[in-house]
Amino acid sequence: MTHDHDLVLRPTTAQITAALNPPPGRNGGDLVVETLAGLGATTVFGLPGQHALGMFDALRRSTLRYVGLRVENNAGFAADAYGRITGEAAPLLLSTGPGALTSLAALQEAAAASAPVLAISSQVPTAGLGGGRHGYLHELPDQAASFRGVVKSVHTVRTPSQIPSAIAAAWKSALTAPHGPVWVEIPQDVLLAETSLPVVTAMDATPDDLAPRPELTAVAADLLSRAARPAIVAGGGVVRADASGKLLQLAETLRAPVVTTFGGKGAFPWNHPLSLQSWLEDRHTTDFLEDADVLLVVGSGLGELSSNYHTFRPRGRVIQIEADLGKLESNHPALGIHADARLALQALLETVSPRTDDSAPERVRELLARVSERIAAQELALEQDVLASVRRALPADSPSFWDMTILAYWAWSAFDAQGPNTMHSAQGAGGLGYGFPAALGAAAADPTRPVLAVSGDGGALYSIAELATAKQYDLNVTWLIVDDGGYGILREYMTDAFGRPTATELHRPDFVALAESFGVPGVRTTPETLEQDLAKALATPGPSVVLLPAVLRMFAPTHRSE
Repeated sequence: MTHDHDLVLRPTTAQITAALNPPPGRNGGDLVVETLAGLGATTVFGLPGQHALGMFDALRRSTLRYVGLRVENNAGFAADAYGRITGEAAPLLLSTGPGALTSLAALQEAAAASAPVLAISSQVPTAGLGGGRHGYLHELPDQAASFRGVVKSVHTVRTPSQIPSAIAAAWKSALTAPHGPVWVEIPQDVLLAETSLPVVTAMDATPDDLAPRPELTAVAADLLSRAARPAIVAGGGVVRADASGKLLQLAETLRAPVVTTFGGKGAFPWNHPLSLQSWLEDRHTTDFLEDADVLLVVGSGLGELSSNYHTFRPRGRVIQIEADLGKLESNHPALGIHADARLALQALLETVSPRTDDSAPERVRELLARVSERIAAQELALEQDVLASVRRALPADSPSFWDMTILAYWAWSAFDAQGPNTMHSAQGAGGLGYGFPAALGAAAADPTRPVLAVSGDGGALYSIAELATAKQYDLNVTWLIVDDGGYGILREYMTDAFGRPTATELHRPDFVALAESFGVPGVRTTPETLEQDLAKALATPGPSVVLLPAVLRMFAPTHRSE
């Protein structure tokens, strides 16, 4: 008897001839780029360094497009966005020691947001592995140890023949739900070693499906079908799994209201009669979700932001679908279903019974009216007008990338993403400097649409060097910088907590003049002219900067009953 897994594809005569006669002058670096191309990669991000030169030199002999950024952390953010937009593993090429370590914050964000980033770093020569102190430049006692607590998997290569399999294993890991960053390190001498191995052509690194257990989805379907007041929380896992269509179908079948987390923006239509939108920092929304007798949580761990700062106390039965095993029931007891959101929602669609109760739309309207009244009472017209201007100026299908800044905090709750996988922010790990370099990665992924980046002046200074990258590759990104004179949200936090801020005020450059010094057009705008200036910049191909001097305030969140 022959089983499918016993079958081996026999090489053709041409393949055998090519394998026996590899081109001369190849080395370990060539195996890296050949493997990436064989896996389907077309674009790589990174920044060269001494130990990694063999890998970068090999790019000359490959079909891969290289996008080089000026800081490794920013290269990581660009790869993160490329992975989010394409759903593919985004290669990130780095050097040893300082270069590698500088990418850590970006990889933490990729891990928190489940973005598939394939980081490939050089290492000191093989003799220096294992914690020896050989005095190599950039040497760490255990470089991989710095990444184990951040990435999904770590792969250390010691010979050229290990390169294709190690990279393929990492690729598979990055794209197996939950998606995430992975780390491969290759010693300098291995990258430079000549090889007579056959050219790497095609690699099998198909990610494993994470299917739900059918007995669990059967129980979940029964609970949802019999619920009196079901509700759904849709997180970033819905977006990563490309499951928004199935979520919509299930919500309509169950007549269940849906709230999207900040990471799940766009997973459910904003103006749908069942849409609770994203007002999670609001006690009215928290009360609504607590009142659900069956709450379906899809692709969210109900962490700090999604649980209104851990004040959420569900009174009904919770069903949690989560691909990240560590997040399953980590915050609330639930019927935990360890699965990819798309596969689990499909299983529920096949087993739930339609509900006939039509009271949900009215309950949704009442909730949104209460939220609107609460915000209106805080006299925040400027902030709402600015956000509305951004929304009107931004084409519906254009992606936006938001740094950790007050306008982004508004956008988490109040911005209509107008589609899944279009609004992205650094709220997973919360580091500064994400918006602009991430937008560059998105523009590299899809040059047909303008991309918007939003930063405050503090966050902008983290990534200002990437204006050179934007200009060098003519990337179609408009960067909106809201200049409030410092770290605005920290200013608010400190004033509220201590009566006055410390270390929050910043000396800034003339951002418009600085952009123009890079050859990037810039314009200074006002809240009244923002929509027009932003729309014009977005409609003009290539990079641009729009500077908005404005002091914005946050709306007051409510964590307890008013």
